[in-house]
Amino acid sequence: MSSSTRVRFAPSPTGHLHIGGVRTALFNWLWARKNKGTFVLRIEDTDQERKTPESVKVILDSMKWLGLTWDEGPEVGGPNGPYFQMQRLGLYLEFAERLIGGKKAYRCYCTKEELDAQRAALKERDPKASFRYPGTCRHRKDEPDLPYVVRFVVPENGTVVYRDKVFGEITTPNGAQQDFVLLRSDGVPLYNFGAVVDDLTMGITLVARGRDHMVNTPPQILIYEALSANPPEFAHLPMMLAKSGEKLSKRHGAVSVGEYQSQGYSPDAVLNYLVRFGWSHGDQEVFSRDELTLAFNWEACGRGDGKFDAQKFLATNYEHLKNPRLMPDDLYVSHLIPFLENRGLTDLDHQRVQATLFAVRERSRTWVEAADTLDFFFRDPPVMDEKAANKFLVPEAAPLLEALADVYRSIASWTEPELETRTHAWLESQGLQIKDVAQSARVALTGRSASPGLYQVLYILGQTRSLERLQKGAHRARHPVL
Repeated sequence: MSSSTRVRFAPSPTGHLHIGGVRTALFNWLWARKNKGTFVLRIEDTDQERKTPESVKVILDSMKWLGLTWDEGPEVGGPNGPYFQMQRLGLYLEFAERLIGGKKAYRCYCTKEELDAQRAALKERDPKASFRYPGTCRHRKDEPDLPYVVRFVVPENGTVVYRDKVFGEITTPNGAQQDFVLLRSDGVPLYNFGAVVDDLTMGITLVARGRDHMVNTPPQILIYEALSANPPEFAHLPMMLAKSGEKLSKRHGAVSVGEYQSQGYSPDAVLNYLVRFGWSHGDQEVFSRDELTLAFNWEACGRGDGKFDAQKFLATNYEHLKNPRLMPDDLYVSHLIPFLENRGLTDLDHQRVQATLFAVRERSRTWVEAADTLDFFFRDPPVMDEKAANKFLVPEAAPLLEALADVYRSIASWTEPELETRTHAWLESQGLQIKDVAQSARVALTGRSASPGLYQVLYILGQTRSLERLQKGAHRARHPVL
Protein backbone atom coordinates (compact mmCIF):
# COMPACT_ATOMS: atom_id res chain seq x y z
CA MET A 1 0.00 0.00 0.00
CA SER A 2 1.05 3.59 -0.49
CA SER A 3 0.20 6.99 0.88
CA SER A 4 -3.00 6.80 -1.20
CA THR A 5 -4.50 4.81 1.70
CA ARG A 6 -7.50 6.69 3.07
CA VAL A 7 -9.60 5.33 5.92
CA ARG A 8 -12.22 6.83 8.18
CA PHE A 9 -13.94 6.61 11.55
CA ALA A 10 -17.52 7.88 11.51
CA PRO A 11 -19.13 7.87 14.97
CA SER A 12 -22.62 9.09 15.79
CA PRO A 13 -22.74 11.80 18.50
CA THR A 14 -25.53 10.30 20.57
CA GLY A 15 -23.70 9.61 23.84
CA HIS A 16 -20.32 8.49 25.10
CA LEU A 17 -17.64 7.01 22.85
CA HIS A 18 -18.07 3.24 23.26
CA ILE A 19 -14.88 1.21 23.47
CA GLY A 20 -16.22 -0.96 20.64
CA GLY A 21 -16.16 2.16 18.48
CA VAL A 22 -12.66 2.92 19.68
CA ARG A 23 -11.54 -0.53 18.51
CA THR A 24 -12.88 0.33 15.04
CA ALA A 25 -11.15 3.71 15.10
CA LEU A 26 -7.90 2.07 16.22
CA PHE A 27 -7.78 -0.49 13.41
CA ASN A 28 -8.38 2.25 10.85
CA TRP A 29 -5.83 4.56 12.49
CA LEU A 30 -3.17 1.82 12.58
CA TRP A 31 -3.70 1.04 8.90
CA ALA A 32 -3.40 4.70 7.97
CA ARG A 33 -0.27 5.23 10.04
CA LYS A 34 1.36 2.00 8.87
CA ASN A 35 0.91 3.05 5.23
CA LYS A 36 1.56 6.77 5.79
CA GLY A 37 -2.00 7.35 4.64
CA THR A 38 -4.86 9.58 5.76
CA PHE A 39 -7.16 9.02 8.74
CA VAL A 40 -10.47 10.89 8.40
CA LEU A 41 -12.81 11.62 11.30
CA ARG A 42 -16.39 12.14 10.15
CA ILE A 43 -19.40 12.82 12.40
CA GLU A 44 -22.59 11.05 11.35
CA ASP A 45 -25.03 13.38 13.09
CA THR A 46 -28.25 12.50 11.26
CA ASP A 47 -30.00 11.22 14.41
CA GLN A 48 -31.58 14.58 15.17
CA GLU A 49 -33.44 13.39 18.26
CA ARG A 50 -30.42 11.91 20.08
CA LYS A 51 -27.44 13.93 18.90
CA THR A 52 -26.04 16.62 21.20
CA PRO A 53 -23.16 19.11 21.01
CA GLU A 54 -21.88 17.59 24.25
CA SER A 55 -21.59 14.19 22.58
CA VAL A 56 -19.54 15.68 19.75
CA LYS A 57 -17.17 17.15 22.33
CA VAL A 58 -16.95 13.80 24.12
CA ILE A 59 -15.95 12.10 20.87
CA LEU A 60 -13.29 14.68 20.04
CA ASP A 61 -11.91 14.80 23.58
CA SER A 62 -11.81 11.00 23.82
CA MET A 63 -10.00 10.65 20.52
CA LYS A 64 -7.45 13.27 21.60
CA TRP A 65 -6.89 11.56 24.94
CA LEU A 66 -6.32 8.25 23.17
CA GLY A 67 -3.84 9.89 20.81
CA LEU A 68 -5.85 8.80 17.74
CA THR A 69 -5.15 12.04 15.89
CA TRP A 70 -7.00 12.61 12.64
CA ASP A 71 -5.69 14.16 9.43
CA GLU A 72 -9.03 15.46 8.18
CA GLY A 73 -12.17 16.25 10.12
CA PRO A 74 -13.59 18.55 12.80
CA GLU A 75 -11.18 21.16 14.18
CA VAL A 76 -8.64 20.10 11.54
CA GLY A 77 -10.49 20.74 8.30
CA GLY A 78 -9.43 19.31 4.99
CA PRO A 79 -10.25 19.37 1.29
CA ASN A 80 -13.31 17.09 1.58
CA GLY A 81 -15.38 18.88 4.20
CA PRO A 82 -17.66 19.61 5.77
CA TYR A 83 -17.18 16.62 8.03
CA PHE A 84 -20.63 16.67 9.66
CA GLN A 85 -23.34 14.90 7.67
CA MET A 86 -26.03 17.46 8.45
CA GLN A 87 -23.86 20.05 6.73
CA ARG A 88 -23.74 17.91 3.57
CA LEU A 89 -27.47 17.57 2.79
CA GLY A 90 -27.14 19.35 -0.54
CA LEU A 91 -24.58 16.76 -1.64
CA TYR A 92 -26.87 13.85 -0.81
CA LEU A 93 -29.72 15.44 -2.76
CA GLU A 94 -27.42 15.92 -5.74
CA PHE A 95 -26.44 12.24 -5.75
CA ALA A 96 -30.04 11.14 -5.23
CA GLU A 97 -31.16 13.16 -8.26
CA ARG A 98 -28.29 11.66 -10.24
CA LEU A 99 -29.54 8.15 -9.43
CA ILE A 100 -33.14 9.09 -10.23
CA GLY A 101 -32.02 10.52 -13.58
CA GLY A 102 -30.24 7.25 -14.35
CA LYS A 103 -33.31 5.16 -13.44
CA LYS A 104 -31.38 3.70 -10.51
CA ALA A 105 -33.66 5.26 -7.92
CA TYR A 106 -37.18 6.68 -7.77
CA ARG A 107 -39.43 8.87 -5.71
CA CYS A 108 -41.74 6.92 -3.43
CA TYR A 109 -44.93 8.63 -2.26
CA CYS A 110 -46.21 5.81 -0.06
CA THR A 111 -47.18 7.14 3.33
CA LYS A 112 -46.19 5.61 6.65
CA GLU A 113 -49.83 4.79 7.30
CA GLU A 114 -50.13 2.92 4.00
CA LEU A 115 -46.98 0.90 4.66
CA ASP A 116 -48.03 0.16 8.25
CA ALA A 117 -51.38 -1.12 6.97
CA GLN A 118 -49.60 -3.42 4.52
CA ARG A 119 -47.36 -4.75 7.29
CA ALA A 120 -50.37 -5.42 9.50
CA ALA A 121 -52.18 -7.22 6.69
CA LEU A 122 -49.14 -9.40 6.01
CA LYS A 123 -48.76 -10.25 9.69
CA GLU A 124 -52.43 -11.25 9.82
CA ARG A 125 -51.96 -13.57 6.84
CA ASP A 126 -48.60 -14.95 7.96
CA PRO A 127 -47.29 -13.99 11.44
CA LYS A 128 -43.78 -15.26 10.60
CA ALA A 129 -43.38 -13.37 7.30
CA SER A 130 -41.04 -10.36 7.00
CA PHE A 131 -42.44 -7.34 5.22
CA ARG A 132 -40.70 -6.23 2.04
CA TYR A 133 -41.57 -3.06 0.21
CA PRO A 134 -43.55 -4.28 -2.82
CA GLY A 135 -42.19 -1.70 -5.27
CA THR A 136 -45.46 0.25 -5.40
CA CYS A 137 -43.87 3.42 -6.78
CA ARG A 138 -41.05 1.85 -8.81
CA HIS A 139 -42.79 2.37 -12.14
CA ARG A 140 -44.89 5.36 -11.21
CA LYS A 141 -44.88 8.06 -13.93
CA ASP A 142 -46.60 10.98 -12.24
CA GLU A 143 -44.85 13.34 -9.82
CA PRO A 144 -47.50 14.68 -7.43
CA ASP A 145 -46.77 17.59 -5.15
CA LEU A 146 -46.56 15.34 -2.13
CA PRO A 147 -43.84 14.37 0.35
CA TYR A 148 -41.66 11.53 -0.87
CA VAL A 149 -38.63 9.45 -0.04
CA VAL A 150 -36.04 8.30 -2.56
CA ARG A 151 -35.78 4.55 -2.96
CA PHE A 152 -33.05 2.56 -4.66
CA VAL A 153 -33.88 0.20 -7.53
CA VAL A 154 -32.44 -3.13 -6.38
CA PRO A 155 -31.67 -5.47 -9.32
CA GLU A 156 -34.05 -8.39 -9.31
CA ASN A 157 -31.37 -10.86 -10.36
CA GLY A 158 -27.68 -11.40 -9.78
CA THR A 159 -25.50 -11.27 -6.69
CA VAL A 160 -23.15 -8.97 -4.89
CA VAL A 161 -19.73 -10.54 -4.42
CA TYR A 162 -16.83 -8.94 -2.58
CA ARG A 163 -13.70 -10.13 -0.82
CA ASP A 164 -13.60 -9.11 2.79
CA LYS A 165 -10.06 -8.63 4.14
CA VAL A 166 -11.00 -10.59 7.26
CA PHE A 167 -13.86 -12.94 6.31
CA GLY A 168 -12.87 -13.72 2.73
CA GLU A 169 -15.32 -13.92 -0.17
CA ILE A 170 -18.88 -12.89 0.67
CA THR A 171 -21.78 -13.52 -1.74
CA THR A 172 -25.26 -12.03 -1.30
CA PRO A 173 -28.12 -12.58 -3.78
CA ASN A 174 -29.86 -9.39 -4.83
CA GLY A 175 -33.14 -11.13 -4.18
CA ALA A 176 -32.37 -10.83 -0.47
CA GLN A 177 -32.65 -7.03 -0.77
CA GLN A 178 -35.67 -4.77 -1.15
CA ASP A 179 -35.93 -1.31 -2.70
CA PHE A 180 -34.41 0.43 0.31
CA VAL A 181 -34.72 4.12 1.15
CA LEU A 182 -31.81 6.38 0.30
CA LEU A 183 -33.16 9.78 1.28
CA ARG A 184 -35.94 10.61 3.70
CA SER A 185 -38.62 13.17 2.93
CA ASP A 186 -36.75 15.77 5.03
CA GLY A 187 -33.62 15.38 2.88
CA VAL A 188 -31.65 13.44 5.50
CA PRO A 189 -29.89 10.33 4.13
CA LEU A 190 -30.24 6.90 5.62
CA TYR A 191 -27.03 5.27 6.80
CA ASN A 192 -26.11 3.31 3.68
CA PHE A 193 -26.60 6.20 1.27
CA GLY A 194 -24.89 8.79 3.46
CA ALA A 195 -21.94 6.49 4.03
CA VAL A 196 -21.49 5.76 0.33
CA VAL A 197 -21.72 9.40 -0.75
CA ASP A 198 -19.29 10.45 1.98
CA ASP A 199 -16.83 7.62 1.39
CA LEU A 200 -16.94 8.20 -2.36
CA THR A 201 -16.44 11.96 -2.22
CA MET A 202 -13.78 11.66 0.48
CA GLY A 203 -11.81 9.10 -1.51
CA ILE A 204 -11.97 6.38 1.16
CA THR A 205 -10.04 3.31 -0.01
CA LEU A 206 -10.88 0.90 2.82
CA VAL A 207 -13.93 0.68 5.09
CA ALA A 208 -13.12 -1.19 8.31
CA ARG A 209 -15.92 -1.67 10.83
CA GLY A 210 -17.60 -4.27 13.05
CA ARG A 211 -19.05 -7.38 11.49
CA ASP A 212 -22.53 -6.24 12.55
CA HIS A 213 -22.22 -3.91 9.54
CA MET A 214 -21.79 -6.78 7.08
CA VAL A 215 -25.51 -6.54 6.33
CA ASN A 216 -24.91 -2.99 5.06
CA THR A 217 -22.11 -3.84 2.66
CA PRO A 218 -24.12 -5.44 -0.21
CA PRO A 219 -26.57 -2.50 -0.54
CA GLN A 220 -23.66 -0.08 -0.36
CA ILE A 221 -21.86 -1.91 -3.16
CA LEU A 222 -25.05 -1.77 -5.23
CA ILE A 223 -25.11 2.01 -4.78
CA TYR A 224 -21.46 2.29 -5.87
CA GLU A 225 -22.22 0.25 -8.97
CA ALA A 226 -25.27 2.39 -9.76
CA LEU A 227 -23.00 5.45 -9.58
CA SER A 228 -20.46 3.74 -11.88
CA ALA A 229 -17.90 3.99 -9.08
CA ASN A 230 -15.50 1.41 -7.71
CA PRO A 231 -16.32 0.48 -4.12
CA PRO A 232 -13.56 0.62 -1.49
CA GLU A 233 -12.13 -2.49 0.10
CA PHE A 234 -13.96 -3.81 3.16
CA ALA A 235 -12.73 -5.32 6.41
CA HIS A 236 -15.24 -6.45 9.00
CA LEU A 237 -14.05 -7.01 12.55
CA PRO A 238 -15.25 -9.62 15.05
CA MET A 239 -17.51 -8.36 17.79
CA MET A 240 -16.69 -7.38 21.36
CA LEU A 241 -19.11 -9.28 23.57
CA ALA A 242 -19.89 -9.43 27.26
CA LYS A 243 -18.92 -12.55 29.21
CA SER A 244 -22.51 -13.74 28.78
CA GLY A 245 -22.09 -13.63 25.01
CA GLU A 246 -24.40 -10.64 24.68
CA LYS A 247 -23.46 -7.44 22.90
CA LEU A 248 -21.29 -5.40 25.26
CA SER A 249 -23.32 -2.63 26.88
CA LYS A 250 -23.38 -0.30 29.87
CA ARG A 251 -24.96 -2.87 32.14
CA HIS A 252 -21.87 -5.08 31.73
CA GLY A 253 -19.62 -2.42 33.29
CA ALA A 254 -17.59 0.55 32.10
CA VAL A 255 -17.75 0.79 28.32
CA SER A 256 -16.89 4.40 27.54
CA VAL A 257 -13.50 5.98 27.02
CA GLY A 258 -14.25 8.67 29.58
CA GLU A 259 -14.85 6.09 32.30
CA TYR A 260 -11.46 4.47 31.79
CA GLN A 261 -9.79 7.86 31.64
CA SER A 262 -11.32 8.84 35.00
CA GLN A 263 -10.41 5.45 36.47
CA GLY A 264 -6.72 6.07 35.79
CA TYR A 265 -6.06 3.92 32.75
CA SER A 266 -3.27 4.67 30.31
CA PRO A 267 -4.50 5.53 26.79
CA ASP A 268 -1.85 3.24 25.30
CA ALA A 269 -3.01 0.40 27.55
CA VAL A 270 -6.60 0.95 26.43
CA LEU A 271 -5.51 0.66 22.80
CA ASN A 272 -3.30 -2.35 23.60
CA TYR A 273 -6.22 -4.23 25.13
CA LEU A 274 -8.68 -3.32 22.39
CA VAL A 275 -6.39 -4.30 19.52
CA ARG A 276 -6.32 -7.87 20.82
CA PHE A 277 -10.03 -8.18 19.97
CA GLY A 278 -9.65 -9.56 16.48
CA TRP A 279 -5.87 -9.30 15.97
CA SER A 280 -2.80 -11.10 17.23
CA HIS A 281 0.95 -11.01 16.71
CA GLY A 282 2.48 -14.29 17.73
CA ASP A 283 2.58 -14.68 21.51
CA GLN A 284 3.14 -10.99 22.21
CA GLU A 285 0.51 -9.49 24.52
CA VAL A 286 1.90 -6.07 25.41
CA PHE A 287 2.74 -3.48 22.77
CA SER A 288 3.86 0.10 22.54
CA ARG A 289 1.99 2.27 20.07
CA ASP A 290 4.94 2.18 17.67
CA GLU A 291 5.10 -1.61 17.89
CA LEU A 292 1.41 -1.87 17.08
CA THR A 293 1.76 0.39 14.08
CA LEU A 294 4.70 -1.59 12.73
CA ALA A 295 3.17 -5.03 13.30
CA PHE A 296 -0.45 -4.44 12.31
CA ASN A 297 -1.84 -6.20 9.24
CA TRP A 298 -5.17 -7.62 8.14
CA GLU A 299 -3.81 -11.14 7.62
CA ALA A 300 -3.44 -11.53 11.40
CA CYS A 301 -7.07 -10.61 12.08
CA GLY A 302 -9.27 -13.44 13.29
CA ARG A 303 -12.96 -14.04 12.71
CA GLY A 304 -14.02 -15.17 16.16
CA ASP A 305 -15.82 -12.78 18.49
CA GLY A 306 -14.09 -11.96 21.76
CA LYS A 307 -15.48 -11.61 25.29
CA PHE A 308 -14.62 -8.52 27.26
CA ASP A 309 -12.63 -9.29 30.40
CA ALA A 310 -12.38 -6.39 32.86
CA GLN A 311 -9.66 -8.12 34.90
CA LYS A 312 -7.50 -8.74 31.85
CA PHE A 313 -8.04 -5.13 30.82
CA LEU A 314 -6.83 -4.02 34.25
CA ALA A 315 -3.84 -6.38 34.02
CA THR A 316 -2.92 -4.89 30.64
CA ASN A 317 -3.02 -1.43 32.18
CA TYR A 318 -0.79 -2.61 35.02
CA GLU A 319 1.75 -3.96 32.54
CA HIS A 320 1.93 -0.55 30.89
CA LEU A 321 2.16 1.45 34.10
CA LYS A 322 4.92 -0.61 35.67
CA ASN A 323 7.09 -0.78 32.53
CA PRO A 324 9.41 2.23 32.05
CA ARG A 325 9.88 1.26 28.41
CA LEU A 326 6.17 1.64 27.75
CA MET A 327 5.61 4.42 30.28
CA PRO A 328 8.70 6.59 30.95
CA ASP A 329 8.86 8.24 34.37
CA ASP A 330 8.23 11.77 33.13
CA LEU A 331 5.13 10.66 31.21
CA TYR A 332 3.92 8.66 34.21
CA VAL A 333 4.21 11.76 36.41
CA SER A 334 2.41 13.95 33.87
CA HIS A 335 -0.56 11.58 33.95
CA LEU A 336 -0.39 11.02 37.71
CA ILE A 337 -0.36 14.64 38.90
CA PRO A 338 -3.99 15.38 37.85
CA PHE A 339 -5.15 12.42 39.96
CA LEU A 340 -3.22 13.75 42.95
CA GLU A 341 -4.76 17.17 42.35
CA ASN A 342 -8.22 15.56 42.25
CA ARG A 343 -7.54 14.52 45.84
CA GLY A 344 -7.02 18.16 46.83
CA LEU A 345 -3.22 18.07 46.68
CA THR A 346 -1.83 21.21 45.06
CA ASP A 347 1.50 22.87 44.26
CA LEU A 348 2.99 19.51 43.34
CA ASP A 349 6.54 19.65 42.07
CA HIS A 350 7.18 17.32 39.11
CA GLN A 351 10.55 16.17 40.43
CA ARG A 352 9.21 15.58 43.91
CA VAL A 353 6.42 13.40 42.54
CA GLN A 354 8.86 11.54 40.31
CA ALA A 355 11.02 10.73 43.34
CA THR A 356 8.10 8.74 44.79
CA LEU A 357 7.48 6.54 41.76
CA PHE A 358 9.53 3.63 43.05
CA ALA A 359 6.85 3.26 45.72
CA VAL A 360 4.05 2.70 43.18
CA ARG A 361 5.58 1.40 39.95
CA GLU A 362 5.40 -2.25 40.96
CA ARG A 363 2.11 -2.15 42.84
CA SER A 364 -0.36 0.33 41.34
CA ARG A 365 -2.62 -0.94 38.58
CA THR A 366 -4.09 2.48 37.78
CA TRP A 367 -3.17 6.11 38.37
CA VAL A 368 -6.08 6.30 40.81
CA GLU A 369 -4.42 3.59 42.89
CA ALA A 370 -1.04 5.30 42.57
CA ALA A 371 -2.49 8.63 43.72
CA ASP A 372 -4.10 6.94 46.71
CA THR A 373 -0.84 5.19 47.63
CA LEU A 374 1.15 8.43 47.43
CA ASP A 375 -1.39 10.67 49.15
CA PHE A 376 0.35 10.59 52.54
CA PHE A 377 3.65 11.68 51.00
CA PHE A 378 2.15 15.04 50.00
CA ARG A 379 -0.48 15.63 52.70
CA ASP A 380 0.35 16.97 56.15
CA PRO A 381 -0.88 15.56 58.36
CA PRO A 382 -1.75 12.32 56.57
CA VAL A 383 -5.35 11.13 56.59
CA MET A 384 -5.57 8.78 59.56
CA ASP A 385 -7.31 5.42 59.22
CA GLU A 386 -8.98 5.32 62.62
CA LYS A 387 -9.30 1.54 62.59
CA ALA A 388 -5.55 1.19 61.98
CA ALA A 389 -4.73 3.85 64.57
CA ASN A 390 -6.87 2.20 67.23
CA LYS A 391 -5.19 -1.12 66.55
CA PHE A 392 -1.54 -0.05 66.34
CA LEU A 393 -1.21 3.35 68.04
CA VAL A 394 -1.78 1.97 71.52
CA PRO A 395 -0.09 3.13 74.76
CA GLU A 396 2.63 0.46 74.70
CA ALA A 397 3.70 1.66 71.24
CA ALA A 398 4.40 5.24 72.41
CA PRO A 399 7.86 4.67 73.99
CA LEU A 400 8.96 2.59 71.01
CA LEU A 401 8.01 5.34 68.54
CA GLU A 402 9.76 7.97 70.66
CA ALA A 403 12.89 5.85 70.91
CA LEU A 404 12.84 5.21 67.17
CA ALA A 405 12.57 8.95 66.56
CA ASP A 406 15.63 9.49 68.75
CA VAL A 407 17.55 6.92 66.67
CA TYR A 408 16.60 8.66 63.43
CA ARG A 409 17.34 12.13 64.82
CA SER A 410 21.06 11.33 64.98
CA ILE A 411 21.35 10.12 61.39
CA ALA A 412 23.46 12.46 59.26
CA SER A 413 23.10 10.57 55.94
CA TRP A 414 19.36 10.06 55.31
CA THR A 415 19.41 7.07 52.96
CA GLU A 416 17.44 3.83 52.89
CA PRO A 417 20.48 1.63 53.65
CA GLU A 418 21.47 3.83 56.60
CA LEU A 419 17.90 3.89 57.93
CA GLU A 420 17.71 0.11 57.74
CA THR A 421 21.12 -0.36 59.39
CA ARG A 422 20.36 2.00 62.27
CA THR A 423 16.91 0.48 62.80
CA HIS A 424 18.21 -3.09 63.04
CA ALA A 425 21.04 -2.05 65.34
CA TRP A 426 18.56 -0.41 67.70
CA LEU A 427 16.21 -3.37 67.56
CA GLU A 428 19.06 -5.74 68.43
CA SER A 429 20.17 -3.54 71.32
CA GLN A 430 16.64 -3.61 72.73
CA GLY A 431 16.02 -7.30 72.14
CA LEU A 432 13.20 -6.46 69.73
CA GLN A 433 12.18 -7.58 66.26
CA ILE A 434 11.01 -5.36 63.41
CA LYS A 435 7.47 -6.69 63.81
CA ASP A 436 7.37 -5.16 67.29
CA VAL A 437 7.45 -1.63 65.91
CA ALA A 438 6.95 -1.71 62.14
CA GLN A 439 3.16 -1.43 62.03
CA SER A 440 2.98 1.27 64.68
CA ALA A 441 5.64 3.25 62.83
CA ARG A 442 3.88 2.68 59.51
CA VAL A 443 0.57 4.00 60.82
CA ALA A 444 2.25 6.99 62.46
CA LEU A 445 4.08 7.85 59.24
CA THR A 446 1.37 7.16 56.68
CA GLY A 447 -1.96 7.05 58.52
CA ARG A 448 -2.61 3.56 57.20
CA SER A 449 -1.60 -0.03 57.87
CA ALA A 450 -0.59 -0.83 54.29
CA SER A 451 2.01 1.22 52.48
CA PRO A 452 5.29 0.95 50.58
CA GLY A 453 8.29 -0.36 52.54
CA LEU A 454 9.06 1.35 55.84
CA TYR A 455 12.48 2.59 54.76
CA GLN A 456 11.12 3.82 51.45
CA VAL A 457 8.51 5.84 53.32
CA LEU A 458 11.06 7.32 55.73
CA TYR A 459 13.42 8.23 52.91
CA ILE A 460 10.79 10.01 50.80
CA LEU A 461 9.25 11.85 53.73
CA GLY A 462 12.67 13.11 54.79
CA GLN A 463 14.11 13.43 58.22
CA THR A 464 12.14 16.42 59.52
CA ARG A 465 8.69 15.15 58.47
CA SER A 466 9.46 11.60 59.59
CA LEU A 467 10.46 12.72 63.09
CA GLU A 468 7.42 14.96 63.34
CA ARG A 469 5.04 12.16 62.36
CA LEU A 470 6.64 9.64 64.72
CA GLN A 471 6.31 12.09 67.60
CA LYS A 472 2.66 12.78 66.76
CA GLY A 473 2.09 9.04 66.49
CA ALA A 474 3.57 8.56 69.97
CA HIS A 475 1.30 11.31 71.31
CA ARG A 476 -1.74 9.66 69.73
CA ALA A 477 -0.65 6.35 71.26
CA ARG A 478 -0.46 7.89 74.72
CA HIS A 479 -3.76 9.70 74.25
CA PRO A 480 -5.95 7.40 72.14
CA VAL A 481 -9.17 8.81 70.70
CA LEU A 482 -12.12 7.32 72.55
